[in-house]
Amino acid sequence: MPMAHTATPQERTGGLTATEHKLANGLRVVLSEDRLTPVAAVCLWYDVGSRHEVPGRTGLAHLFEHLMFQGSAQVKGNGHFELVQGAGGSLNGTTSFERTNYFETMPAHQVELALWLEADRMGTLLTALDEESMENQRDVVKNERRQRYDNVPYGTAFERLVAKIYPEGHPYHHTPIGSMADLDAASLEDAREFFRTYYAPGNAVLAVVGDIDSAQTLAWIEKYFGSIPPHDGKQPPRDGALDGIIGTELRETLHEDVPSRALMAAYRLPQDGTRAADAADLALTALGGGESSRLHNRLVRRDRTAVAASFGMMRLAGAPSLGWLDVKTSGEARIPEIEAAVEEELTRFAQEGPTPEEMERAQAQLEREWLDRLATVGGRADELCKYAVLFGDPQLALTAVRRILEITPQEVREVAAAWLRRDNRGVLVYEPTTAAAEADHDDSEGAQR
Repeated sequence: MPMAHTATPQERTGGLTATEHKLANGLRVVLSEDRLTPVAAVCLWYDVGSRHEVPGRTGLAHLFEHLMFQGSAQVKGNGHFELVQGAGGSLNGTTSFERTNYFETMPAHQVELALWLEADRMGTLLTALDEESMENQRDVVKNERRQRYDNVPYGTAFERLVAKIYPEGHPYHHTPIGSMADLDAASLEDAREFFRTYYAPGNAVLAVVGDIDSAQTLAWIEKYFGSIPPHDGKQPPRDGALDGIIGTELRETLHEDVPSRALMAAYRLPQDGTRAADAADLALTALGGGESSRLHNRLVRRDRTAVAASFGMMRLAGAPSLGWLDVKTSGEARIPEIEAAVEEELTRFAQEGPTPEEMERAQAQLEREWLDRLATVGGRADELCKYAVLFGDPQLALTAVRRILEITPQEVREVAAAWLRRDNRGVLVYEPTTAAAEADHDDSEGAQR
């Protein structure tokens, strides 16, 4: 079997290990044995997401995620779901800016079934892809957009802020959901060409984690995936690099039927895979990661001007990461009052950095989140795929906790000072349009005069 093999020493990874292999057709394989429970996860990442799409065809990566559940040569219709769930397993798929993934968690003795199912659709999906399945899933995705974006309070906030901080023409300017117009414009041939380009063995990483026998699992992988022909027609994604900060605040006020006023902001942050990104994650965790965070204590507990205040990070490997600030107001609190308090806390944090207690709490919180992901077979498989696809080395998943704990308070302060600035963010202000809210607004304006 034409495969290479590497492993990470156990003493560096808390006892977790992973071995890497590669099939002749280019498929990368990562295996991690864990005999604690009789379950195993199969996770397949394809190196394709919305950043690979071209203008006029946004949403195609997400649409294709749905099409992958519409049947293949030997598995008709909804058969993939029926076979996995009938065997006692669970499954799903997701799409992001940078990848599309598919995953099953199975009783250990059913791993071969999951591998066969994934191989069948990687190798033969085009034989089952037709106009009927295309139209069916196009409608499903359009309804998903309505339910998650267009017809819910604050639903388009993320889409609007992404478009602000990543400029027109940038590969991250649009979100994976795509636009209604582009979803309508996608043709069956567009979908087929998309599959031929991106759903090839050499553009994928397969991780199998859990109660497995590595030799037997590799034999199954070679049996089911090894005969799929390679394809190298993929073009590299467009460059997502941007020079430093935005340089100005990009602001918009929306008057919509929402439950309360809201202040939302997106900041550009360092790219994932760097110490600066780890420091930024710690900064945002200290500032807005949970009920013990600085912004929650200030706005919700002390001032009582907000019912919720959070600040989190979306790590991105191919472009500046995104910091997401989300504050929902309480009672009659006004946005200028909220914004002044936020700026005061960010300025103080940039000048002084985290307190020892904040630093310890933020590191412990991120450590727990990482360990929670690595503790489940599905979470570990996903992280191994992530680091293999985005950084070329799945072993990095097993040492991520150590890197977080190595960051210093000074690094956290410096990244906050450099990036958490008014001239490096897009801002959305939501003002309710209900009659009661408008009456309150009029009274407030009259009192100010």
